[in-house]
Amino acid sequence: MPYFERLDEGVYRPTEHVSGAWNSREQHIAPAIGLLAHLVERDHLARRDGDPLVLGRLSYDILGTLPLEPCEVELRVLRPGRTIELVEARLSHGGRAGLVLRAWLVAAGETTHLAGTTFPALPAPDALPEWDPSRVWPGGFIAGVRLRREQDEPGRARFWARTDVPLLDEPVSATATALRLVDIANGMTVREDPRAVHFPNLDLTAHLFRTPEPGGWLGFDTTVSFGPGGLGVTSSRLHDERGPFGTLAQSLTVRPLG
Repeated sequence: MPYFERLDEGVYRPTEHVSGAWNSREQHIAPAIGLLAHLVERDHLARRDGDPLVLGRLSYDILGTLPLEPCEVELRVLRPGRTIELVEARLSHGGRAGLVLRAWLVAAGETTHLAGTTFPALPAPDALPEWDPSRVWPGGFIAGVRLRREQDEPGRARFWARTDVPLLDEPVSATATALRLVDIANGMTVREDPRAVHFPNLDLTAHLFRTPEPGGWLGFDTTVSFGPGGLGVTSSRLHDERGPFGTLAQSLTVRPLG
């Protein structure tokens, strides 16, 4: 069973695998992040003549929670272009938007001779111990993810994640497949017990400098920071088994309970 089932053009129903971690009666936003990326790519390919553009930056704003009920998607091109395009996608329920994506797509080019990064490599997945995230988080989404993690201290870890749950029952790109998991970063090396402190993310921005490899493990080199005034940031470097391919940032609202 995939994360989402298509009911109609622009209408998608979340399955039990989308059940959230903060509230199991709501959607975990991670699969929806992958869904909007996929729909932006699908719409782009349907409109594009010639070589398609590739996703370079994806900036999501989380406007509210979404129930485990069918949701509607709207897309519009904000800045059309031959080599650069800006597209907006919106996921809503009952007329209320819960997630908005603004995605920059850019023309692919041959820059193999220039490729490189100083981001350090992650240890291989098999080199890290297995860790069960359901010991910290409930919900169907977390239950369907396998983790291997090396934690230096609370709020600082390197880990690999994978799942056998497909995004949809249709072909999906390697980029959208990877993006269906990236929102997990904020909860995999918590600074504080989420039963005592809530720290949901308000947004998520991914910058990609290459397309991730299809399948396999998705790697994170993650640091969680809390400030003194209720703000926080989760910062990650994204990896596949070939090496680093991008960065991830999530703004947090830090809310002590009690």
